Amino acid sequence: MDDQILLSDHASSLSVQAYLRMCGLPIQVVCRYNAEYMSPSGKIPFIHVGNQVVSELGPVVQFTKAKGHSLSDSLDDVQRAEMKAYMELVYNMLLTSELFVQWCDDATAGEISRPRYSSPYSWPLGNILAYQKQWEVRRKMNAIGWGGKTLEQVYEDVNQCCQALSQRLGTQPYFFNKQATELDALVFGHLFTILTTRLTSTELAERVKSYSNLLSFCRRIEQTYFEDKKLMKD
Repeated sequence: MDDQILLSDHASSLSVQAYLRMCGLPIQVVCRYNAEYMSPSGKIPFIHVGNQVVSELGPVVQFTKAKGHSLSDSLDDVQRAEMKAYMELVYNMLLTSELFVQWCDDATAGEISRPRYSSPYSWPLGNILAYQKQWEVRRKMNAIGWGGKTLEQVYEDVNQCCQALSQRLGTQPYFFNKQATELDALVFGHLFTILTTRLTSTELAERVKSYSNLLSFCRRIEQTYFEDKKLMKD
């Protein structure tokens, strides 16, 4: 199943895992080939608690907060607004870049994305679903003005996003000093996955690797919250 999941889905799933671990909540990760169709929003990951199903990081944060678990209660209003702004930056730049590389770069789509996406299904259904997914993503890219971008422009967007995150993090252990928040979980999920996912080119990971404090940040999160599950190879 690890060979099936795509970069963007893995990043989103790891962000939610990191958040729940930061909250000290017990989790059991279960992979399903049809998870996208089981999710109430059509996106993964989702959590199943009792008879409730909640998908994506934002709603999961709200759900856990209603249950008395929050990572950002200690932040003031200005810090909370800043945190939300940086989370939007990650969604708009990193997540969109991941989707672009997966489905708009012909080499990556042909060698990795379509084969992985279609793998659980028999032929020709798998091919049809994969091309349908690619069409949907490309239509979205056109709608948000990314349709005419080159790979190099997307890599530069990733670099600018990492630069902003690196400057905000500085020498702190977390983005808001010593307290991990949902922003830390989100950034970790995406950066860590970019660093550890095989693509047709290493350019995406190289952009992240040029920021040493972001690399240290990823290792710190892994060692602190995933000590029972070694994620990054030395």
